[in-house]
Amino acid sequence: MNKYKTISLLLWLLFSFVSIHAQELETEKTAVEKLLNLAVVDFGEAKYDGALEYSKQALVKSFTINDNLLIAQSYNTIGAIFNECSETAKAIEFYNKALLYTKKVNNDKMFNWIYSNLGSVYYFNQIDVAKGINYYKKALFYAVKIKDTAQIQYTKLNLASAYFANDEYQLGNQQINAIKTQILASDDEEAKMSLYLLLGIYASNNNEKEKGETYFITAKNIAEKNGFDAFLVNIYENFVRHYKKHNDVGQTKLYQYKLDSLNKIVYSEEKIDNLKKAANQIELQEYKIQLEKIESENERHQKSLKESKLIVILFIIILIILLLLLLTLYKNVKLREQANLELTLANEAFKEAKEKAEEASQLKSQFVSTITHELRTPLYGVIGITNIITDEHRELANSPHLKSLKFSAKYLLSLVNDILQINKIEEKRVVLENLIFNLTDEITTIHNSVEYIADKNNDKLTVEIDTAIPEFLIGDKLRLSQIIMNLVSNALKFTKNGEVALTADLKKVVDKTYYIEFKVRDTGIGIAKEDQEKIFDKFVQIERKEEDYQGTGLGLSIVSRLVKLFNSEIHLESEENVGTTFTFTIGFEYDEEKSKEIINNIEVDLSDSHLYNILVVEDNKINQMVTKKIIQNSNMSCTIVDDGYAAIVALERERFDLILMDINMPLINGFDTTRKIREKGIKIPVIALTAFDKQEVTEEAISAGMNDIMVKPFEPSKLFQVINNNVKNRESVD
Repeated sequence: MNKYKTISLLLWLLFSFVSIHAQELETEKTAVEKLLNLAVVDFGEAKYDGALEYSKQALVKSFTINDNLLIAQSYNTIGAIFNECSETAKAIEFYNKALLYTKKVNNDKMFNWIYSNLGSVYYFNQIDVAKGINYYKKALFYAVKIKDTAQIQYTKLNLASAYFANDEYQLGNQQINAIKTQILASDDEEAKMSLYLLLGIYASNNNEKEKGETYFITAKNIAEKNGFDAFLVNIYENFVRHYKKHNDVGQTKLYQYKLDSLNKIVYSEEKIDNLKKAANQIELQEYKIQLEKIESENERHQKSLKESKLIVILFIIILIILLLLLLTLYKNVKLREQANLELTLANEAFKEAKEKAEEASQLKSQFVSTITHELRTPLYGVIGITNIITDEHRELANSPHLKSLKFSAKYLLSLVNDILQINKIEEKRVVLENLIFNLTDEITTIHNSVEYIADKNNDKLTVEIDTAIPEFLIGDKLRLSQIIMNLVSNALKFTKNGEVALTADLKKVVDKTYYIEFKVRDTGIGIAKEDQEKIFDKFVQIERKEEDYQGTGLGLSIVSRLVKLFNSEIHLESEENVGTTFTFTIGFEYDEEKSKEIINNIEVDLSDSHLYNILVVEDNKINQMVTKKIIQNSNMSCTIVDDGYAAIVALERERFDLILMDINMPLINGFDTTRKIREKGIKIPVIALTAFDKQEVTEEAISAGMNDIMVKPFEPSKLFQVINNNVKNRESVD
């Protein structure tokens, strides 16, 4: 069988890893990588004892600097050396150690190397060929994931060889045919040698003696030309099998003699003994490292014990002081009785004040809710009509008056939302959600949303995200986006002809929680020292000498409160005329299995090719016009009625796919209308349209039988998505 092992891949991948990251690594890491490269060079020249010595030194240094990736690379190299010298048990042991440390850093390239090497050790040493094939398949998965063409080719060569060993020649030939043309067109002599060797094996098995012999000779010539001694051993083995199969005694003896001679050179007993001694030294070095860790932990324990003794002494002193105070209090018991009486009276007054405060708080909440509803309703009309004018009169698309109208409406809507948000936080009605999200996507969306501010102020807006952060995290993406959006837009507002940078760095990992540090840095006007303590208060705007900056003074107050909801703190560094930096750290859960499960369960269908018939129940004439225009623009048809009773009559006369139901209507509100619809056995999806906050109406909407809630004003695309999803869900149930 083809004994091509992925050791040459190790050489290529190690050098590519160093070339990509060389400028970012510290001196110690560079030294480790240099040792690993020297080990690979010695390995390629069959100097296994030298390769093992370099790998051992690299392993010790990797442990010293506590770099899990370099530890994994060192173990992988050591495993490859033992595998080449047929020390399979040791090879498997070190490969598994490499796999353990790779899982800590989740490096796809390392997964590819290790699984490929494990496949080789199980297959080439005839331990468990089927298990070797499974490892090769895992390696192929990661090679395809990282789009590494060379790794894909080498892994398929190994798979073909393993299939041949398992007498599955057709499966093996399929792997060869998939990469044959690419390899022959390349300059990779090693891959060509392995390809010709496999073609020879396949021809020999099909009783094509001359064809097989030609392929073997071609492989041998390439190996001799390039000094591939380890691979030449495997080629000689296949020559022997080939001539034995075809009863050519003379050639069989000739290549058996060449094979024995080469084995004595490549795999001498002295080298094997040196490897065993080196393995023992590595184990002793590992024990020494663990012992040093234990001693260090013991020192910390002793230090902690001393601190505990000091705490006990302080506790005794405090206890004595407390006893003295208790004696003093006892002597003044009469005075305290009088004080207690006064306290009782004060407590009753406090209760009365508390009740009044709670009543005032409730009135405030009702006032905020009512005001936001009454403002959102006309804003829905203003924004909707502005969009209608833009769509129907393209020549006004760039009108400064129309843009100013739309900007003013959105600014007022933002103000309403800020007031509602700060009120909800103060009343502790904000509960963080746990949803899966892609951090890069969220930050990209924010970048695109505020880019117009950067262009307006001639600012450079940059984003830098740590590649070690997992692709999918679990947490409250909406609140995180609100925090970052407020900070970035604030930075851009106070920066002219400068730079604003947003960075996200992975600081630490505790179990499944990844703690990410976010920084928003600008080169703007800065904040004076005396103002830095109060900028997080509500409605605070620092006086600016040169220019008047719009704003309510709620943005940073909301940011501070949202960060606290994440059990974190926000830190400020600023200097006038130099710039400002805001920093905060939030922990997000990362669970690969859970993320895959959630992603697989997500159904995406945004097609709008269906012509749905929509019933709109809305009493406001302007909102009727806006909603109707939005629906008609999506090639859907709609019927509009003014109240709930008219809606019930319309449902008896005509078939509808979905109902858009306003909540606050005269005669009968949206909740009661929905209940009457459900009582009649009508199961058409009902979507609530409301200017109230979603959390205020969610419970009653669900109990009434509504399927979803849309808060006005909303984006048309969001409405189309909600309509489509609900109709599809209804159709799947039917």
